Amino acid sequence: MSKIKPAKGSPYARILGVGGYRPIRVVPNEVILETIDSSDEWIRSRSGIATRHWASPEETVAAMSVEASGKALADAGIAPEKIGAVIVSTVSHFKQTPAVATEIAHRIGAGKPAAFDISAGCAGFGYGLTLAKGLVVEGSAEYVLVIGVERLSDLTDLEDRATAFLFGDGAGAVVVGPSDEPAIGPTVWGSEGDKSETIKQTVPWDEYLGKDGGDKFPAITQEGQAVFRWAVFEMAKVAQQALDAAGITADDLDVFIPHQANMRIIDSMVKTLKLPEHVTVARDIETTGNTSAASIPLAMERLLATGAAKSGDTALVIGFGAGLVYAATVVTLP
Repeated sequence: MSKIKPAKGSPYARILGVGGYRPIRVVPNEVILETIDSSDEWIRSRSGIATRHWASPEETVAAMSVEASGKALADAGIAPEKIGAVIVSTVSHFKQTPAVATEIAHRIGAGKPAAFDISAGCAGFGYGLTLAKGLVVEGSAEYVLVIGVERLSDLTDLEDRATAFLFGDGAGAVVVGPSDEPAIGPTVWGSEGDKSETIKQTVPWDEYLGKDGGDKFPAITQEGQAVFRWAVFEMAKVAQQALDAAGITADDLDVFIPHQANMRIIDSMVKTLKLPEHVTVARDIETTGNTSAASIPLAMERLLATGAAKSGDTALVIGFGAGLVYAATVVTLP
C-alpha cells in the first residue's frame, strides 16, 4: 500500500484572465519592401499581413512579458503573490540559462513560484496551457501564469523574400486557476519530427559563434509550401480531434482562435472544419503578423477587448509550428 498522500488540487481548471502587449512601433509592408523585391499586394495576398509590431531595445522579452502579465493578473483579479508557477514559451530569449521565467516572476512580485521556459515554437502556448491545467488539478499550484512571448524581429532575415514579411513581436499571458466545472478540455498534441527541417533556425548558435561573426546572424527559415499543406490538411484533423475530445461539435463553438501563421491557412481551416457562420474567427495576423508562441493569447485578448468575443464563450484554440509540433484544445474564455 502506498504511503504517498493523493494530490488535492481543484477538480477542474480554467483561464481566469488574459493580457497582451504589442510593441509601440508599427511596421507596415512598405518598410519590408525596402529590403526585398516584392509588393504590398503580394504580401497581403500570400499572408494577409498588412502591418506588424517590432520591439525596441527596451522592449525585451522580459519587459513585454511583465506588461502582458500585469494585465492578465488584473483581468483575473489575482494578486501576483498567489501565482504558484510561471511558464514561459519562447524561442527568442537568447540566454540558455537562467530561464527568463524566473526574472519575470520576480519583476511581477510573484514571490517564489516554480518558474521555467519551454521551447515549442508556435504550439508553445498550448503546451504551457496544458501544463498549467495539470498543475492546478494536481495541486502543485493554485494559480499559474502562462506566457507566450517573442521578439522574432531578432530572428528575421530581412533579405529573405519568403519570410521577411511574416514575423512580429509581442507577448500574451493568461492566468489559469481552479474551476468547479470543465473549462479547459483535453489537449490533442504531438510532434512530427520527420518534418523538423521544414521550419528551422538557419545555423545553430555554436556554428555561428565559431565563425567569428562572419556569417549572417541566425534567422528562421521555412519551406513555405510544405508547411502550408501540413497546416491546412493535418491541423484541421487535429482541431477536429480536439472538438471530439471535448465532446462538442463545430455548432457548439462560439470562437475559433488558431495560431496566426497565415490568413490563407486560417481561411482554409475554417472551410475544412465547416465552421458555422456564427463562429467568430481570430484574424489578428493582419495587424500583428506571426508572433509564434504569443499569437494565440494576443488574438484572444484582442477578441475580448473589442467585444468580438465575450466571457464564457466556448473557443477552439490550436497552435502548430517548428518541430513540427502542435497542440489543440477547447476552452471557456475568461
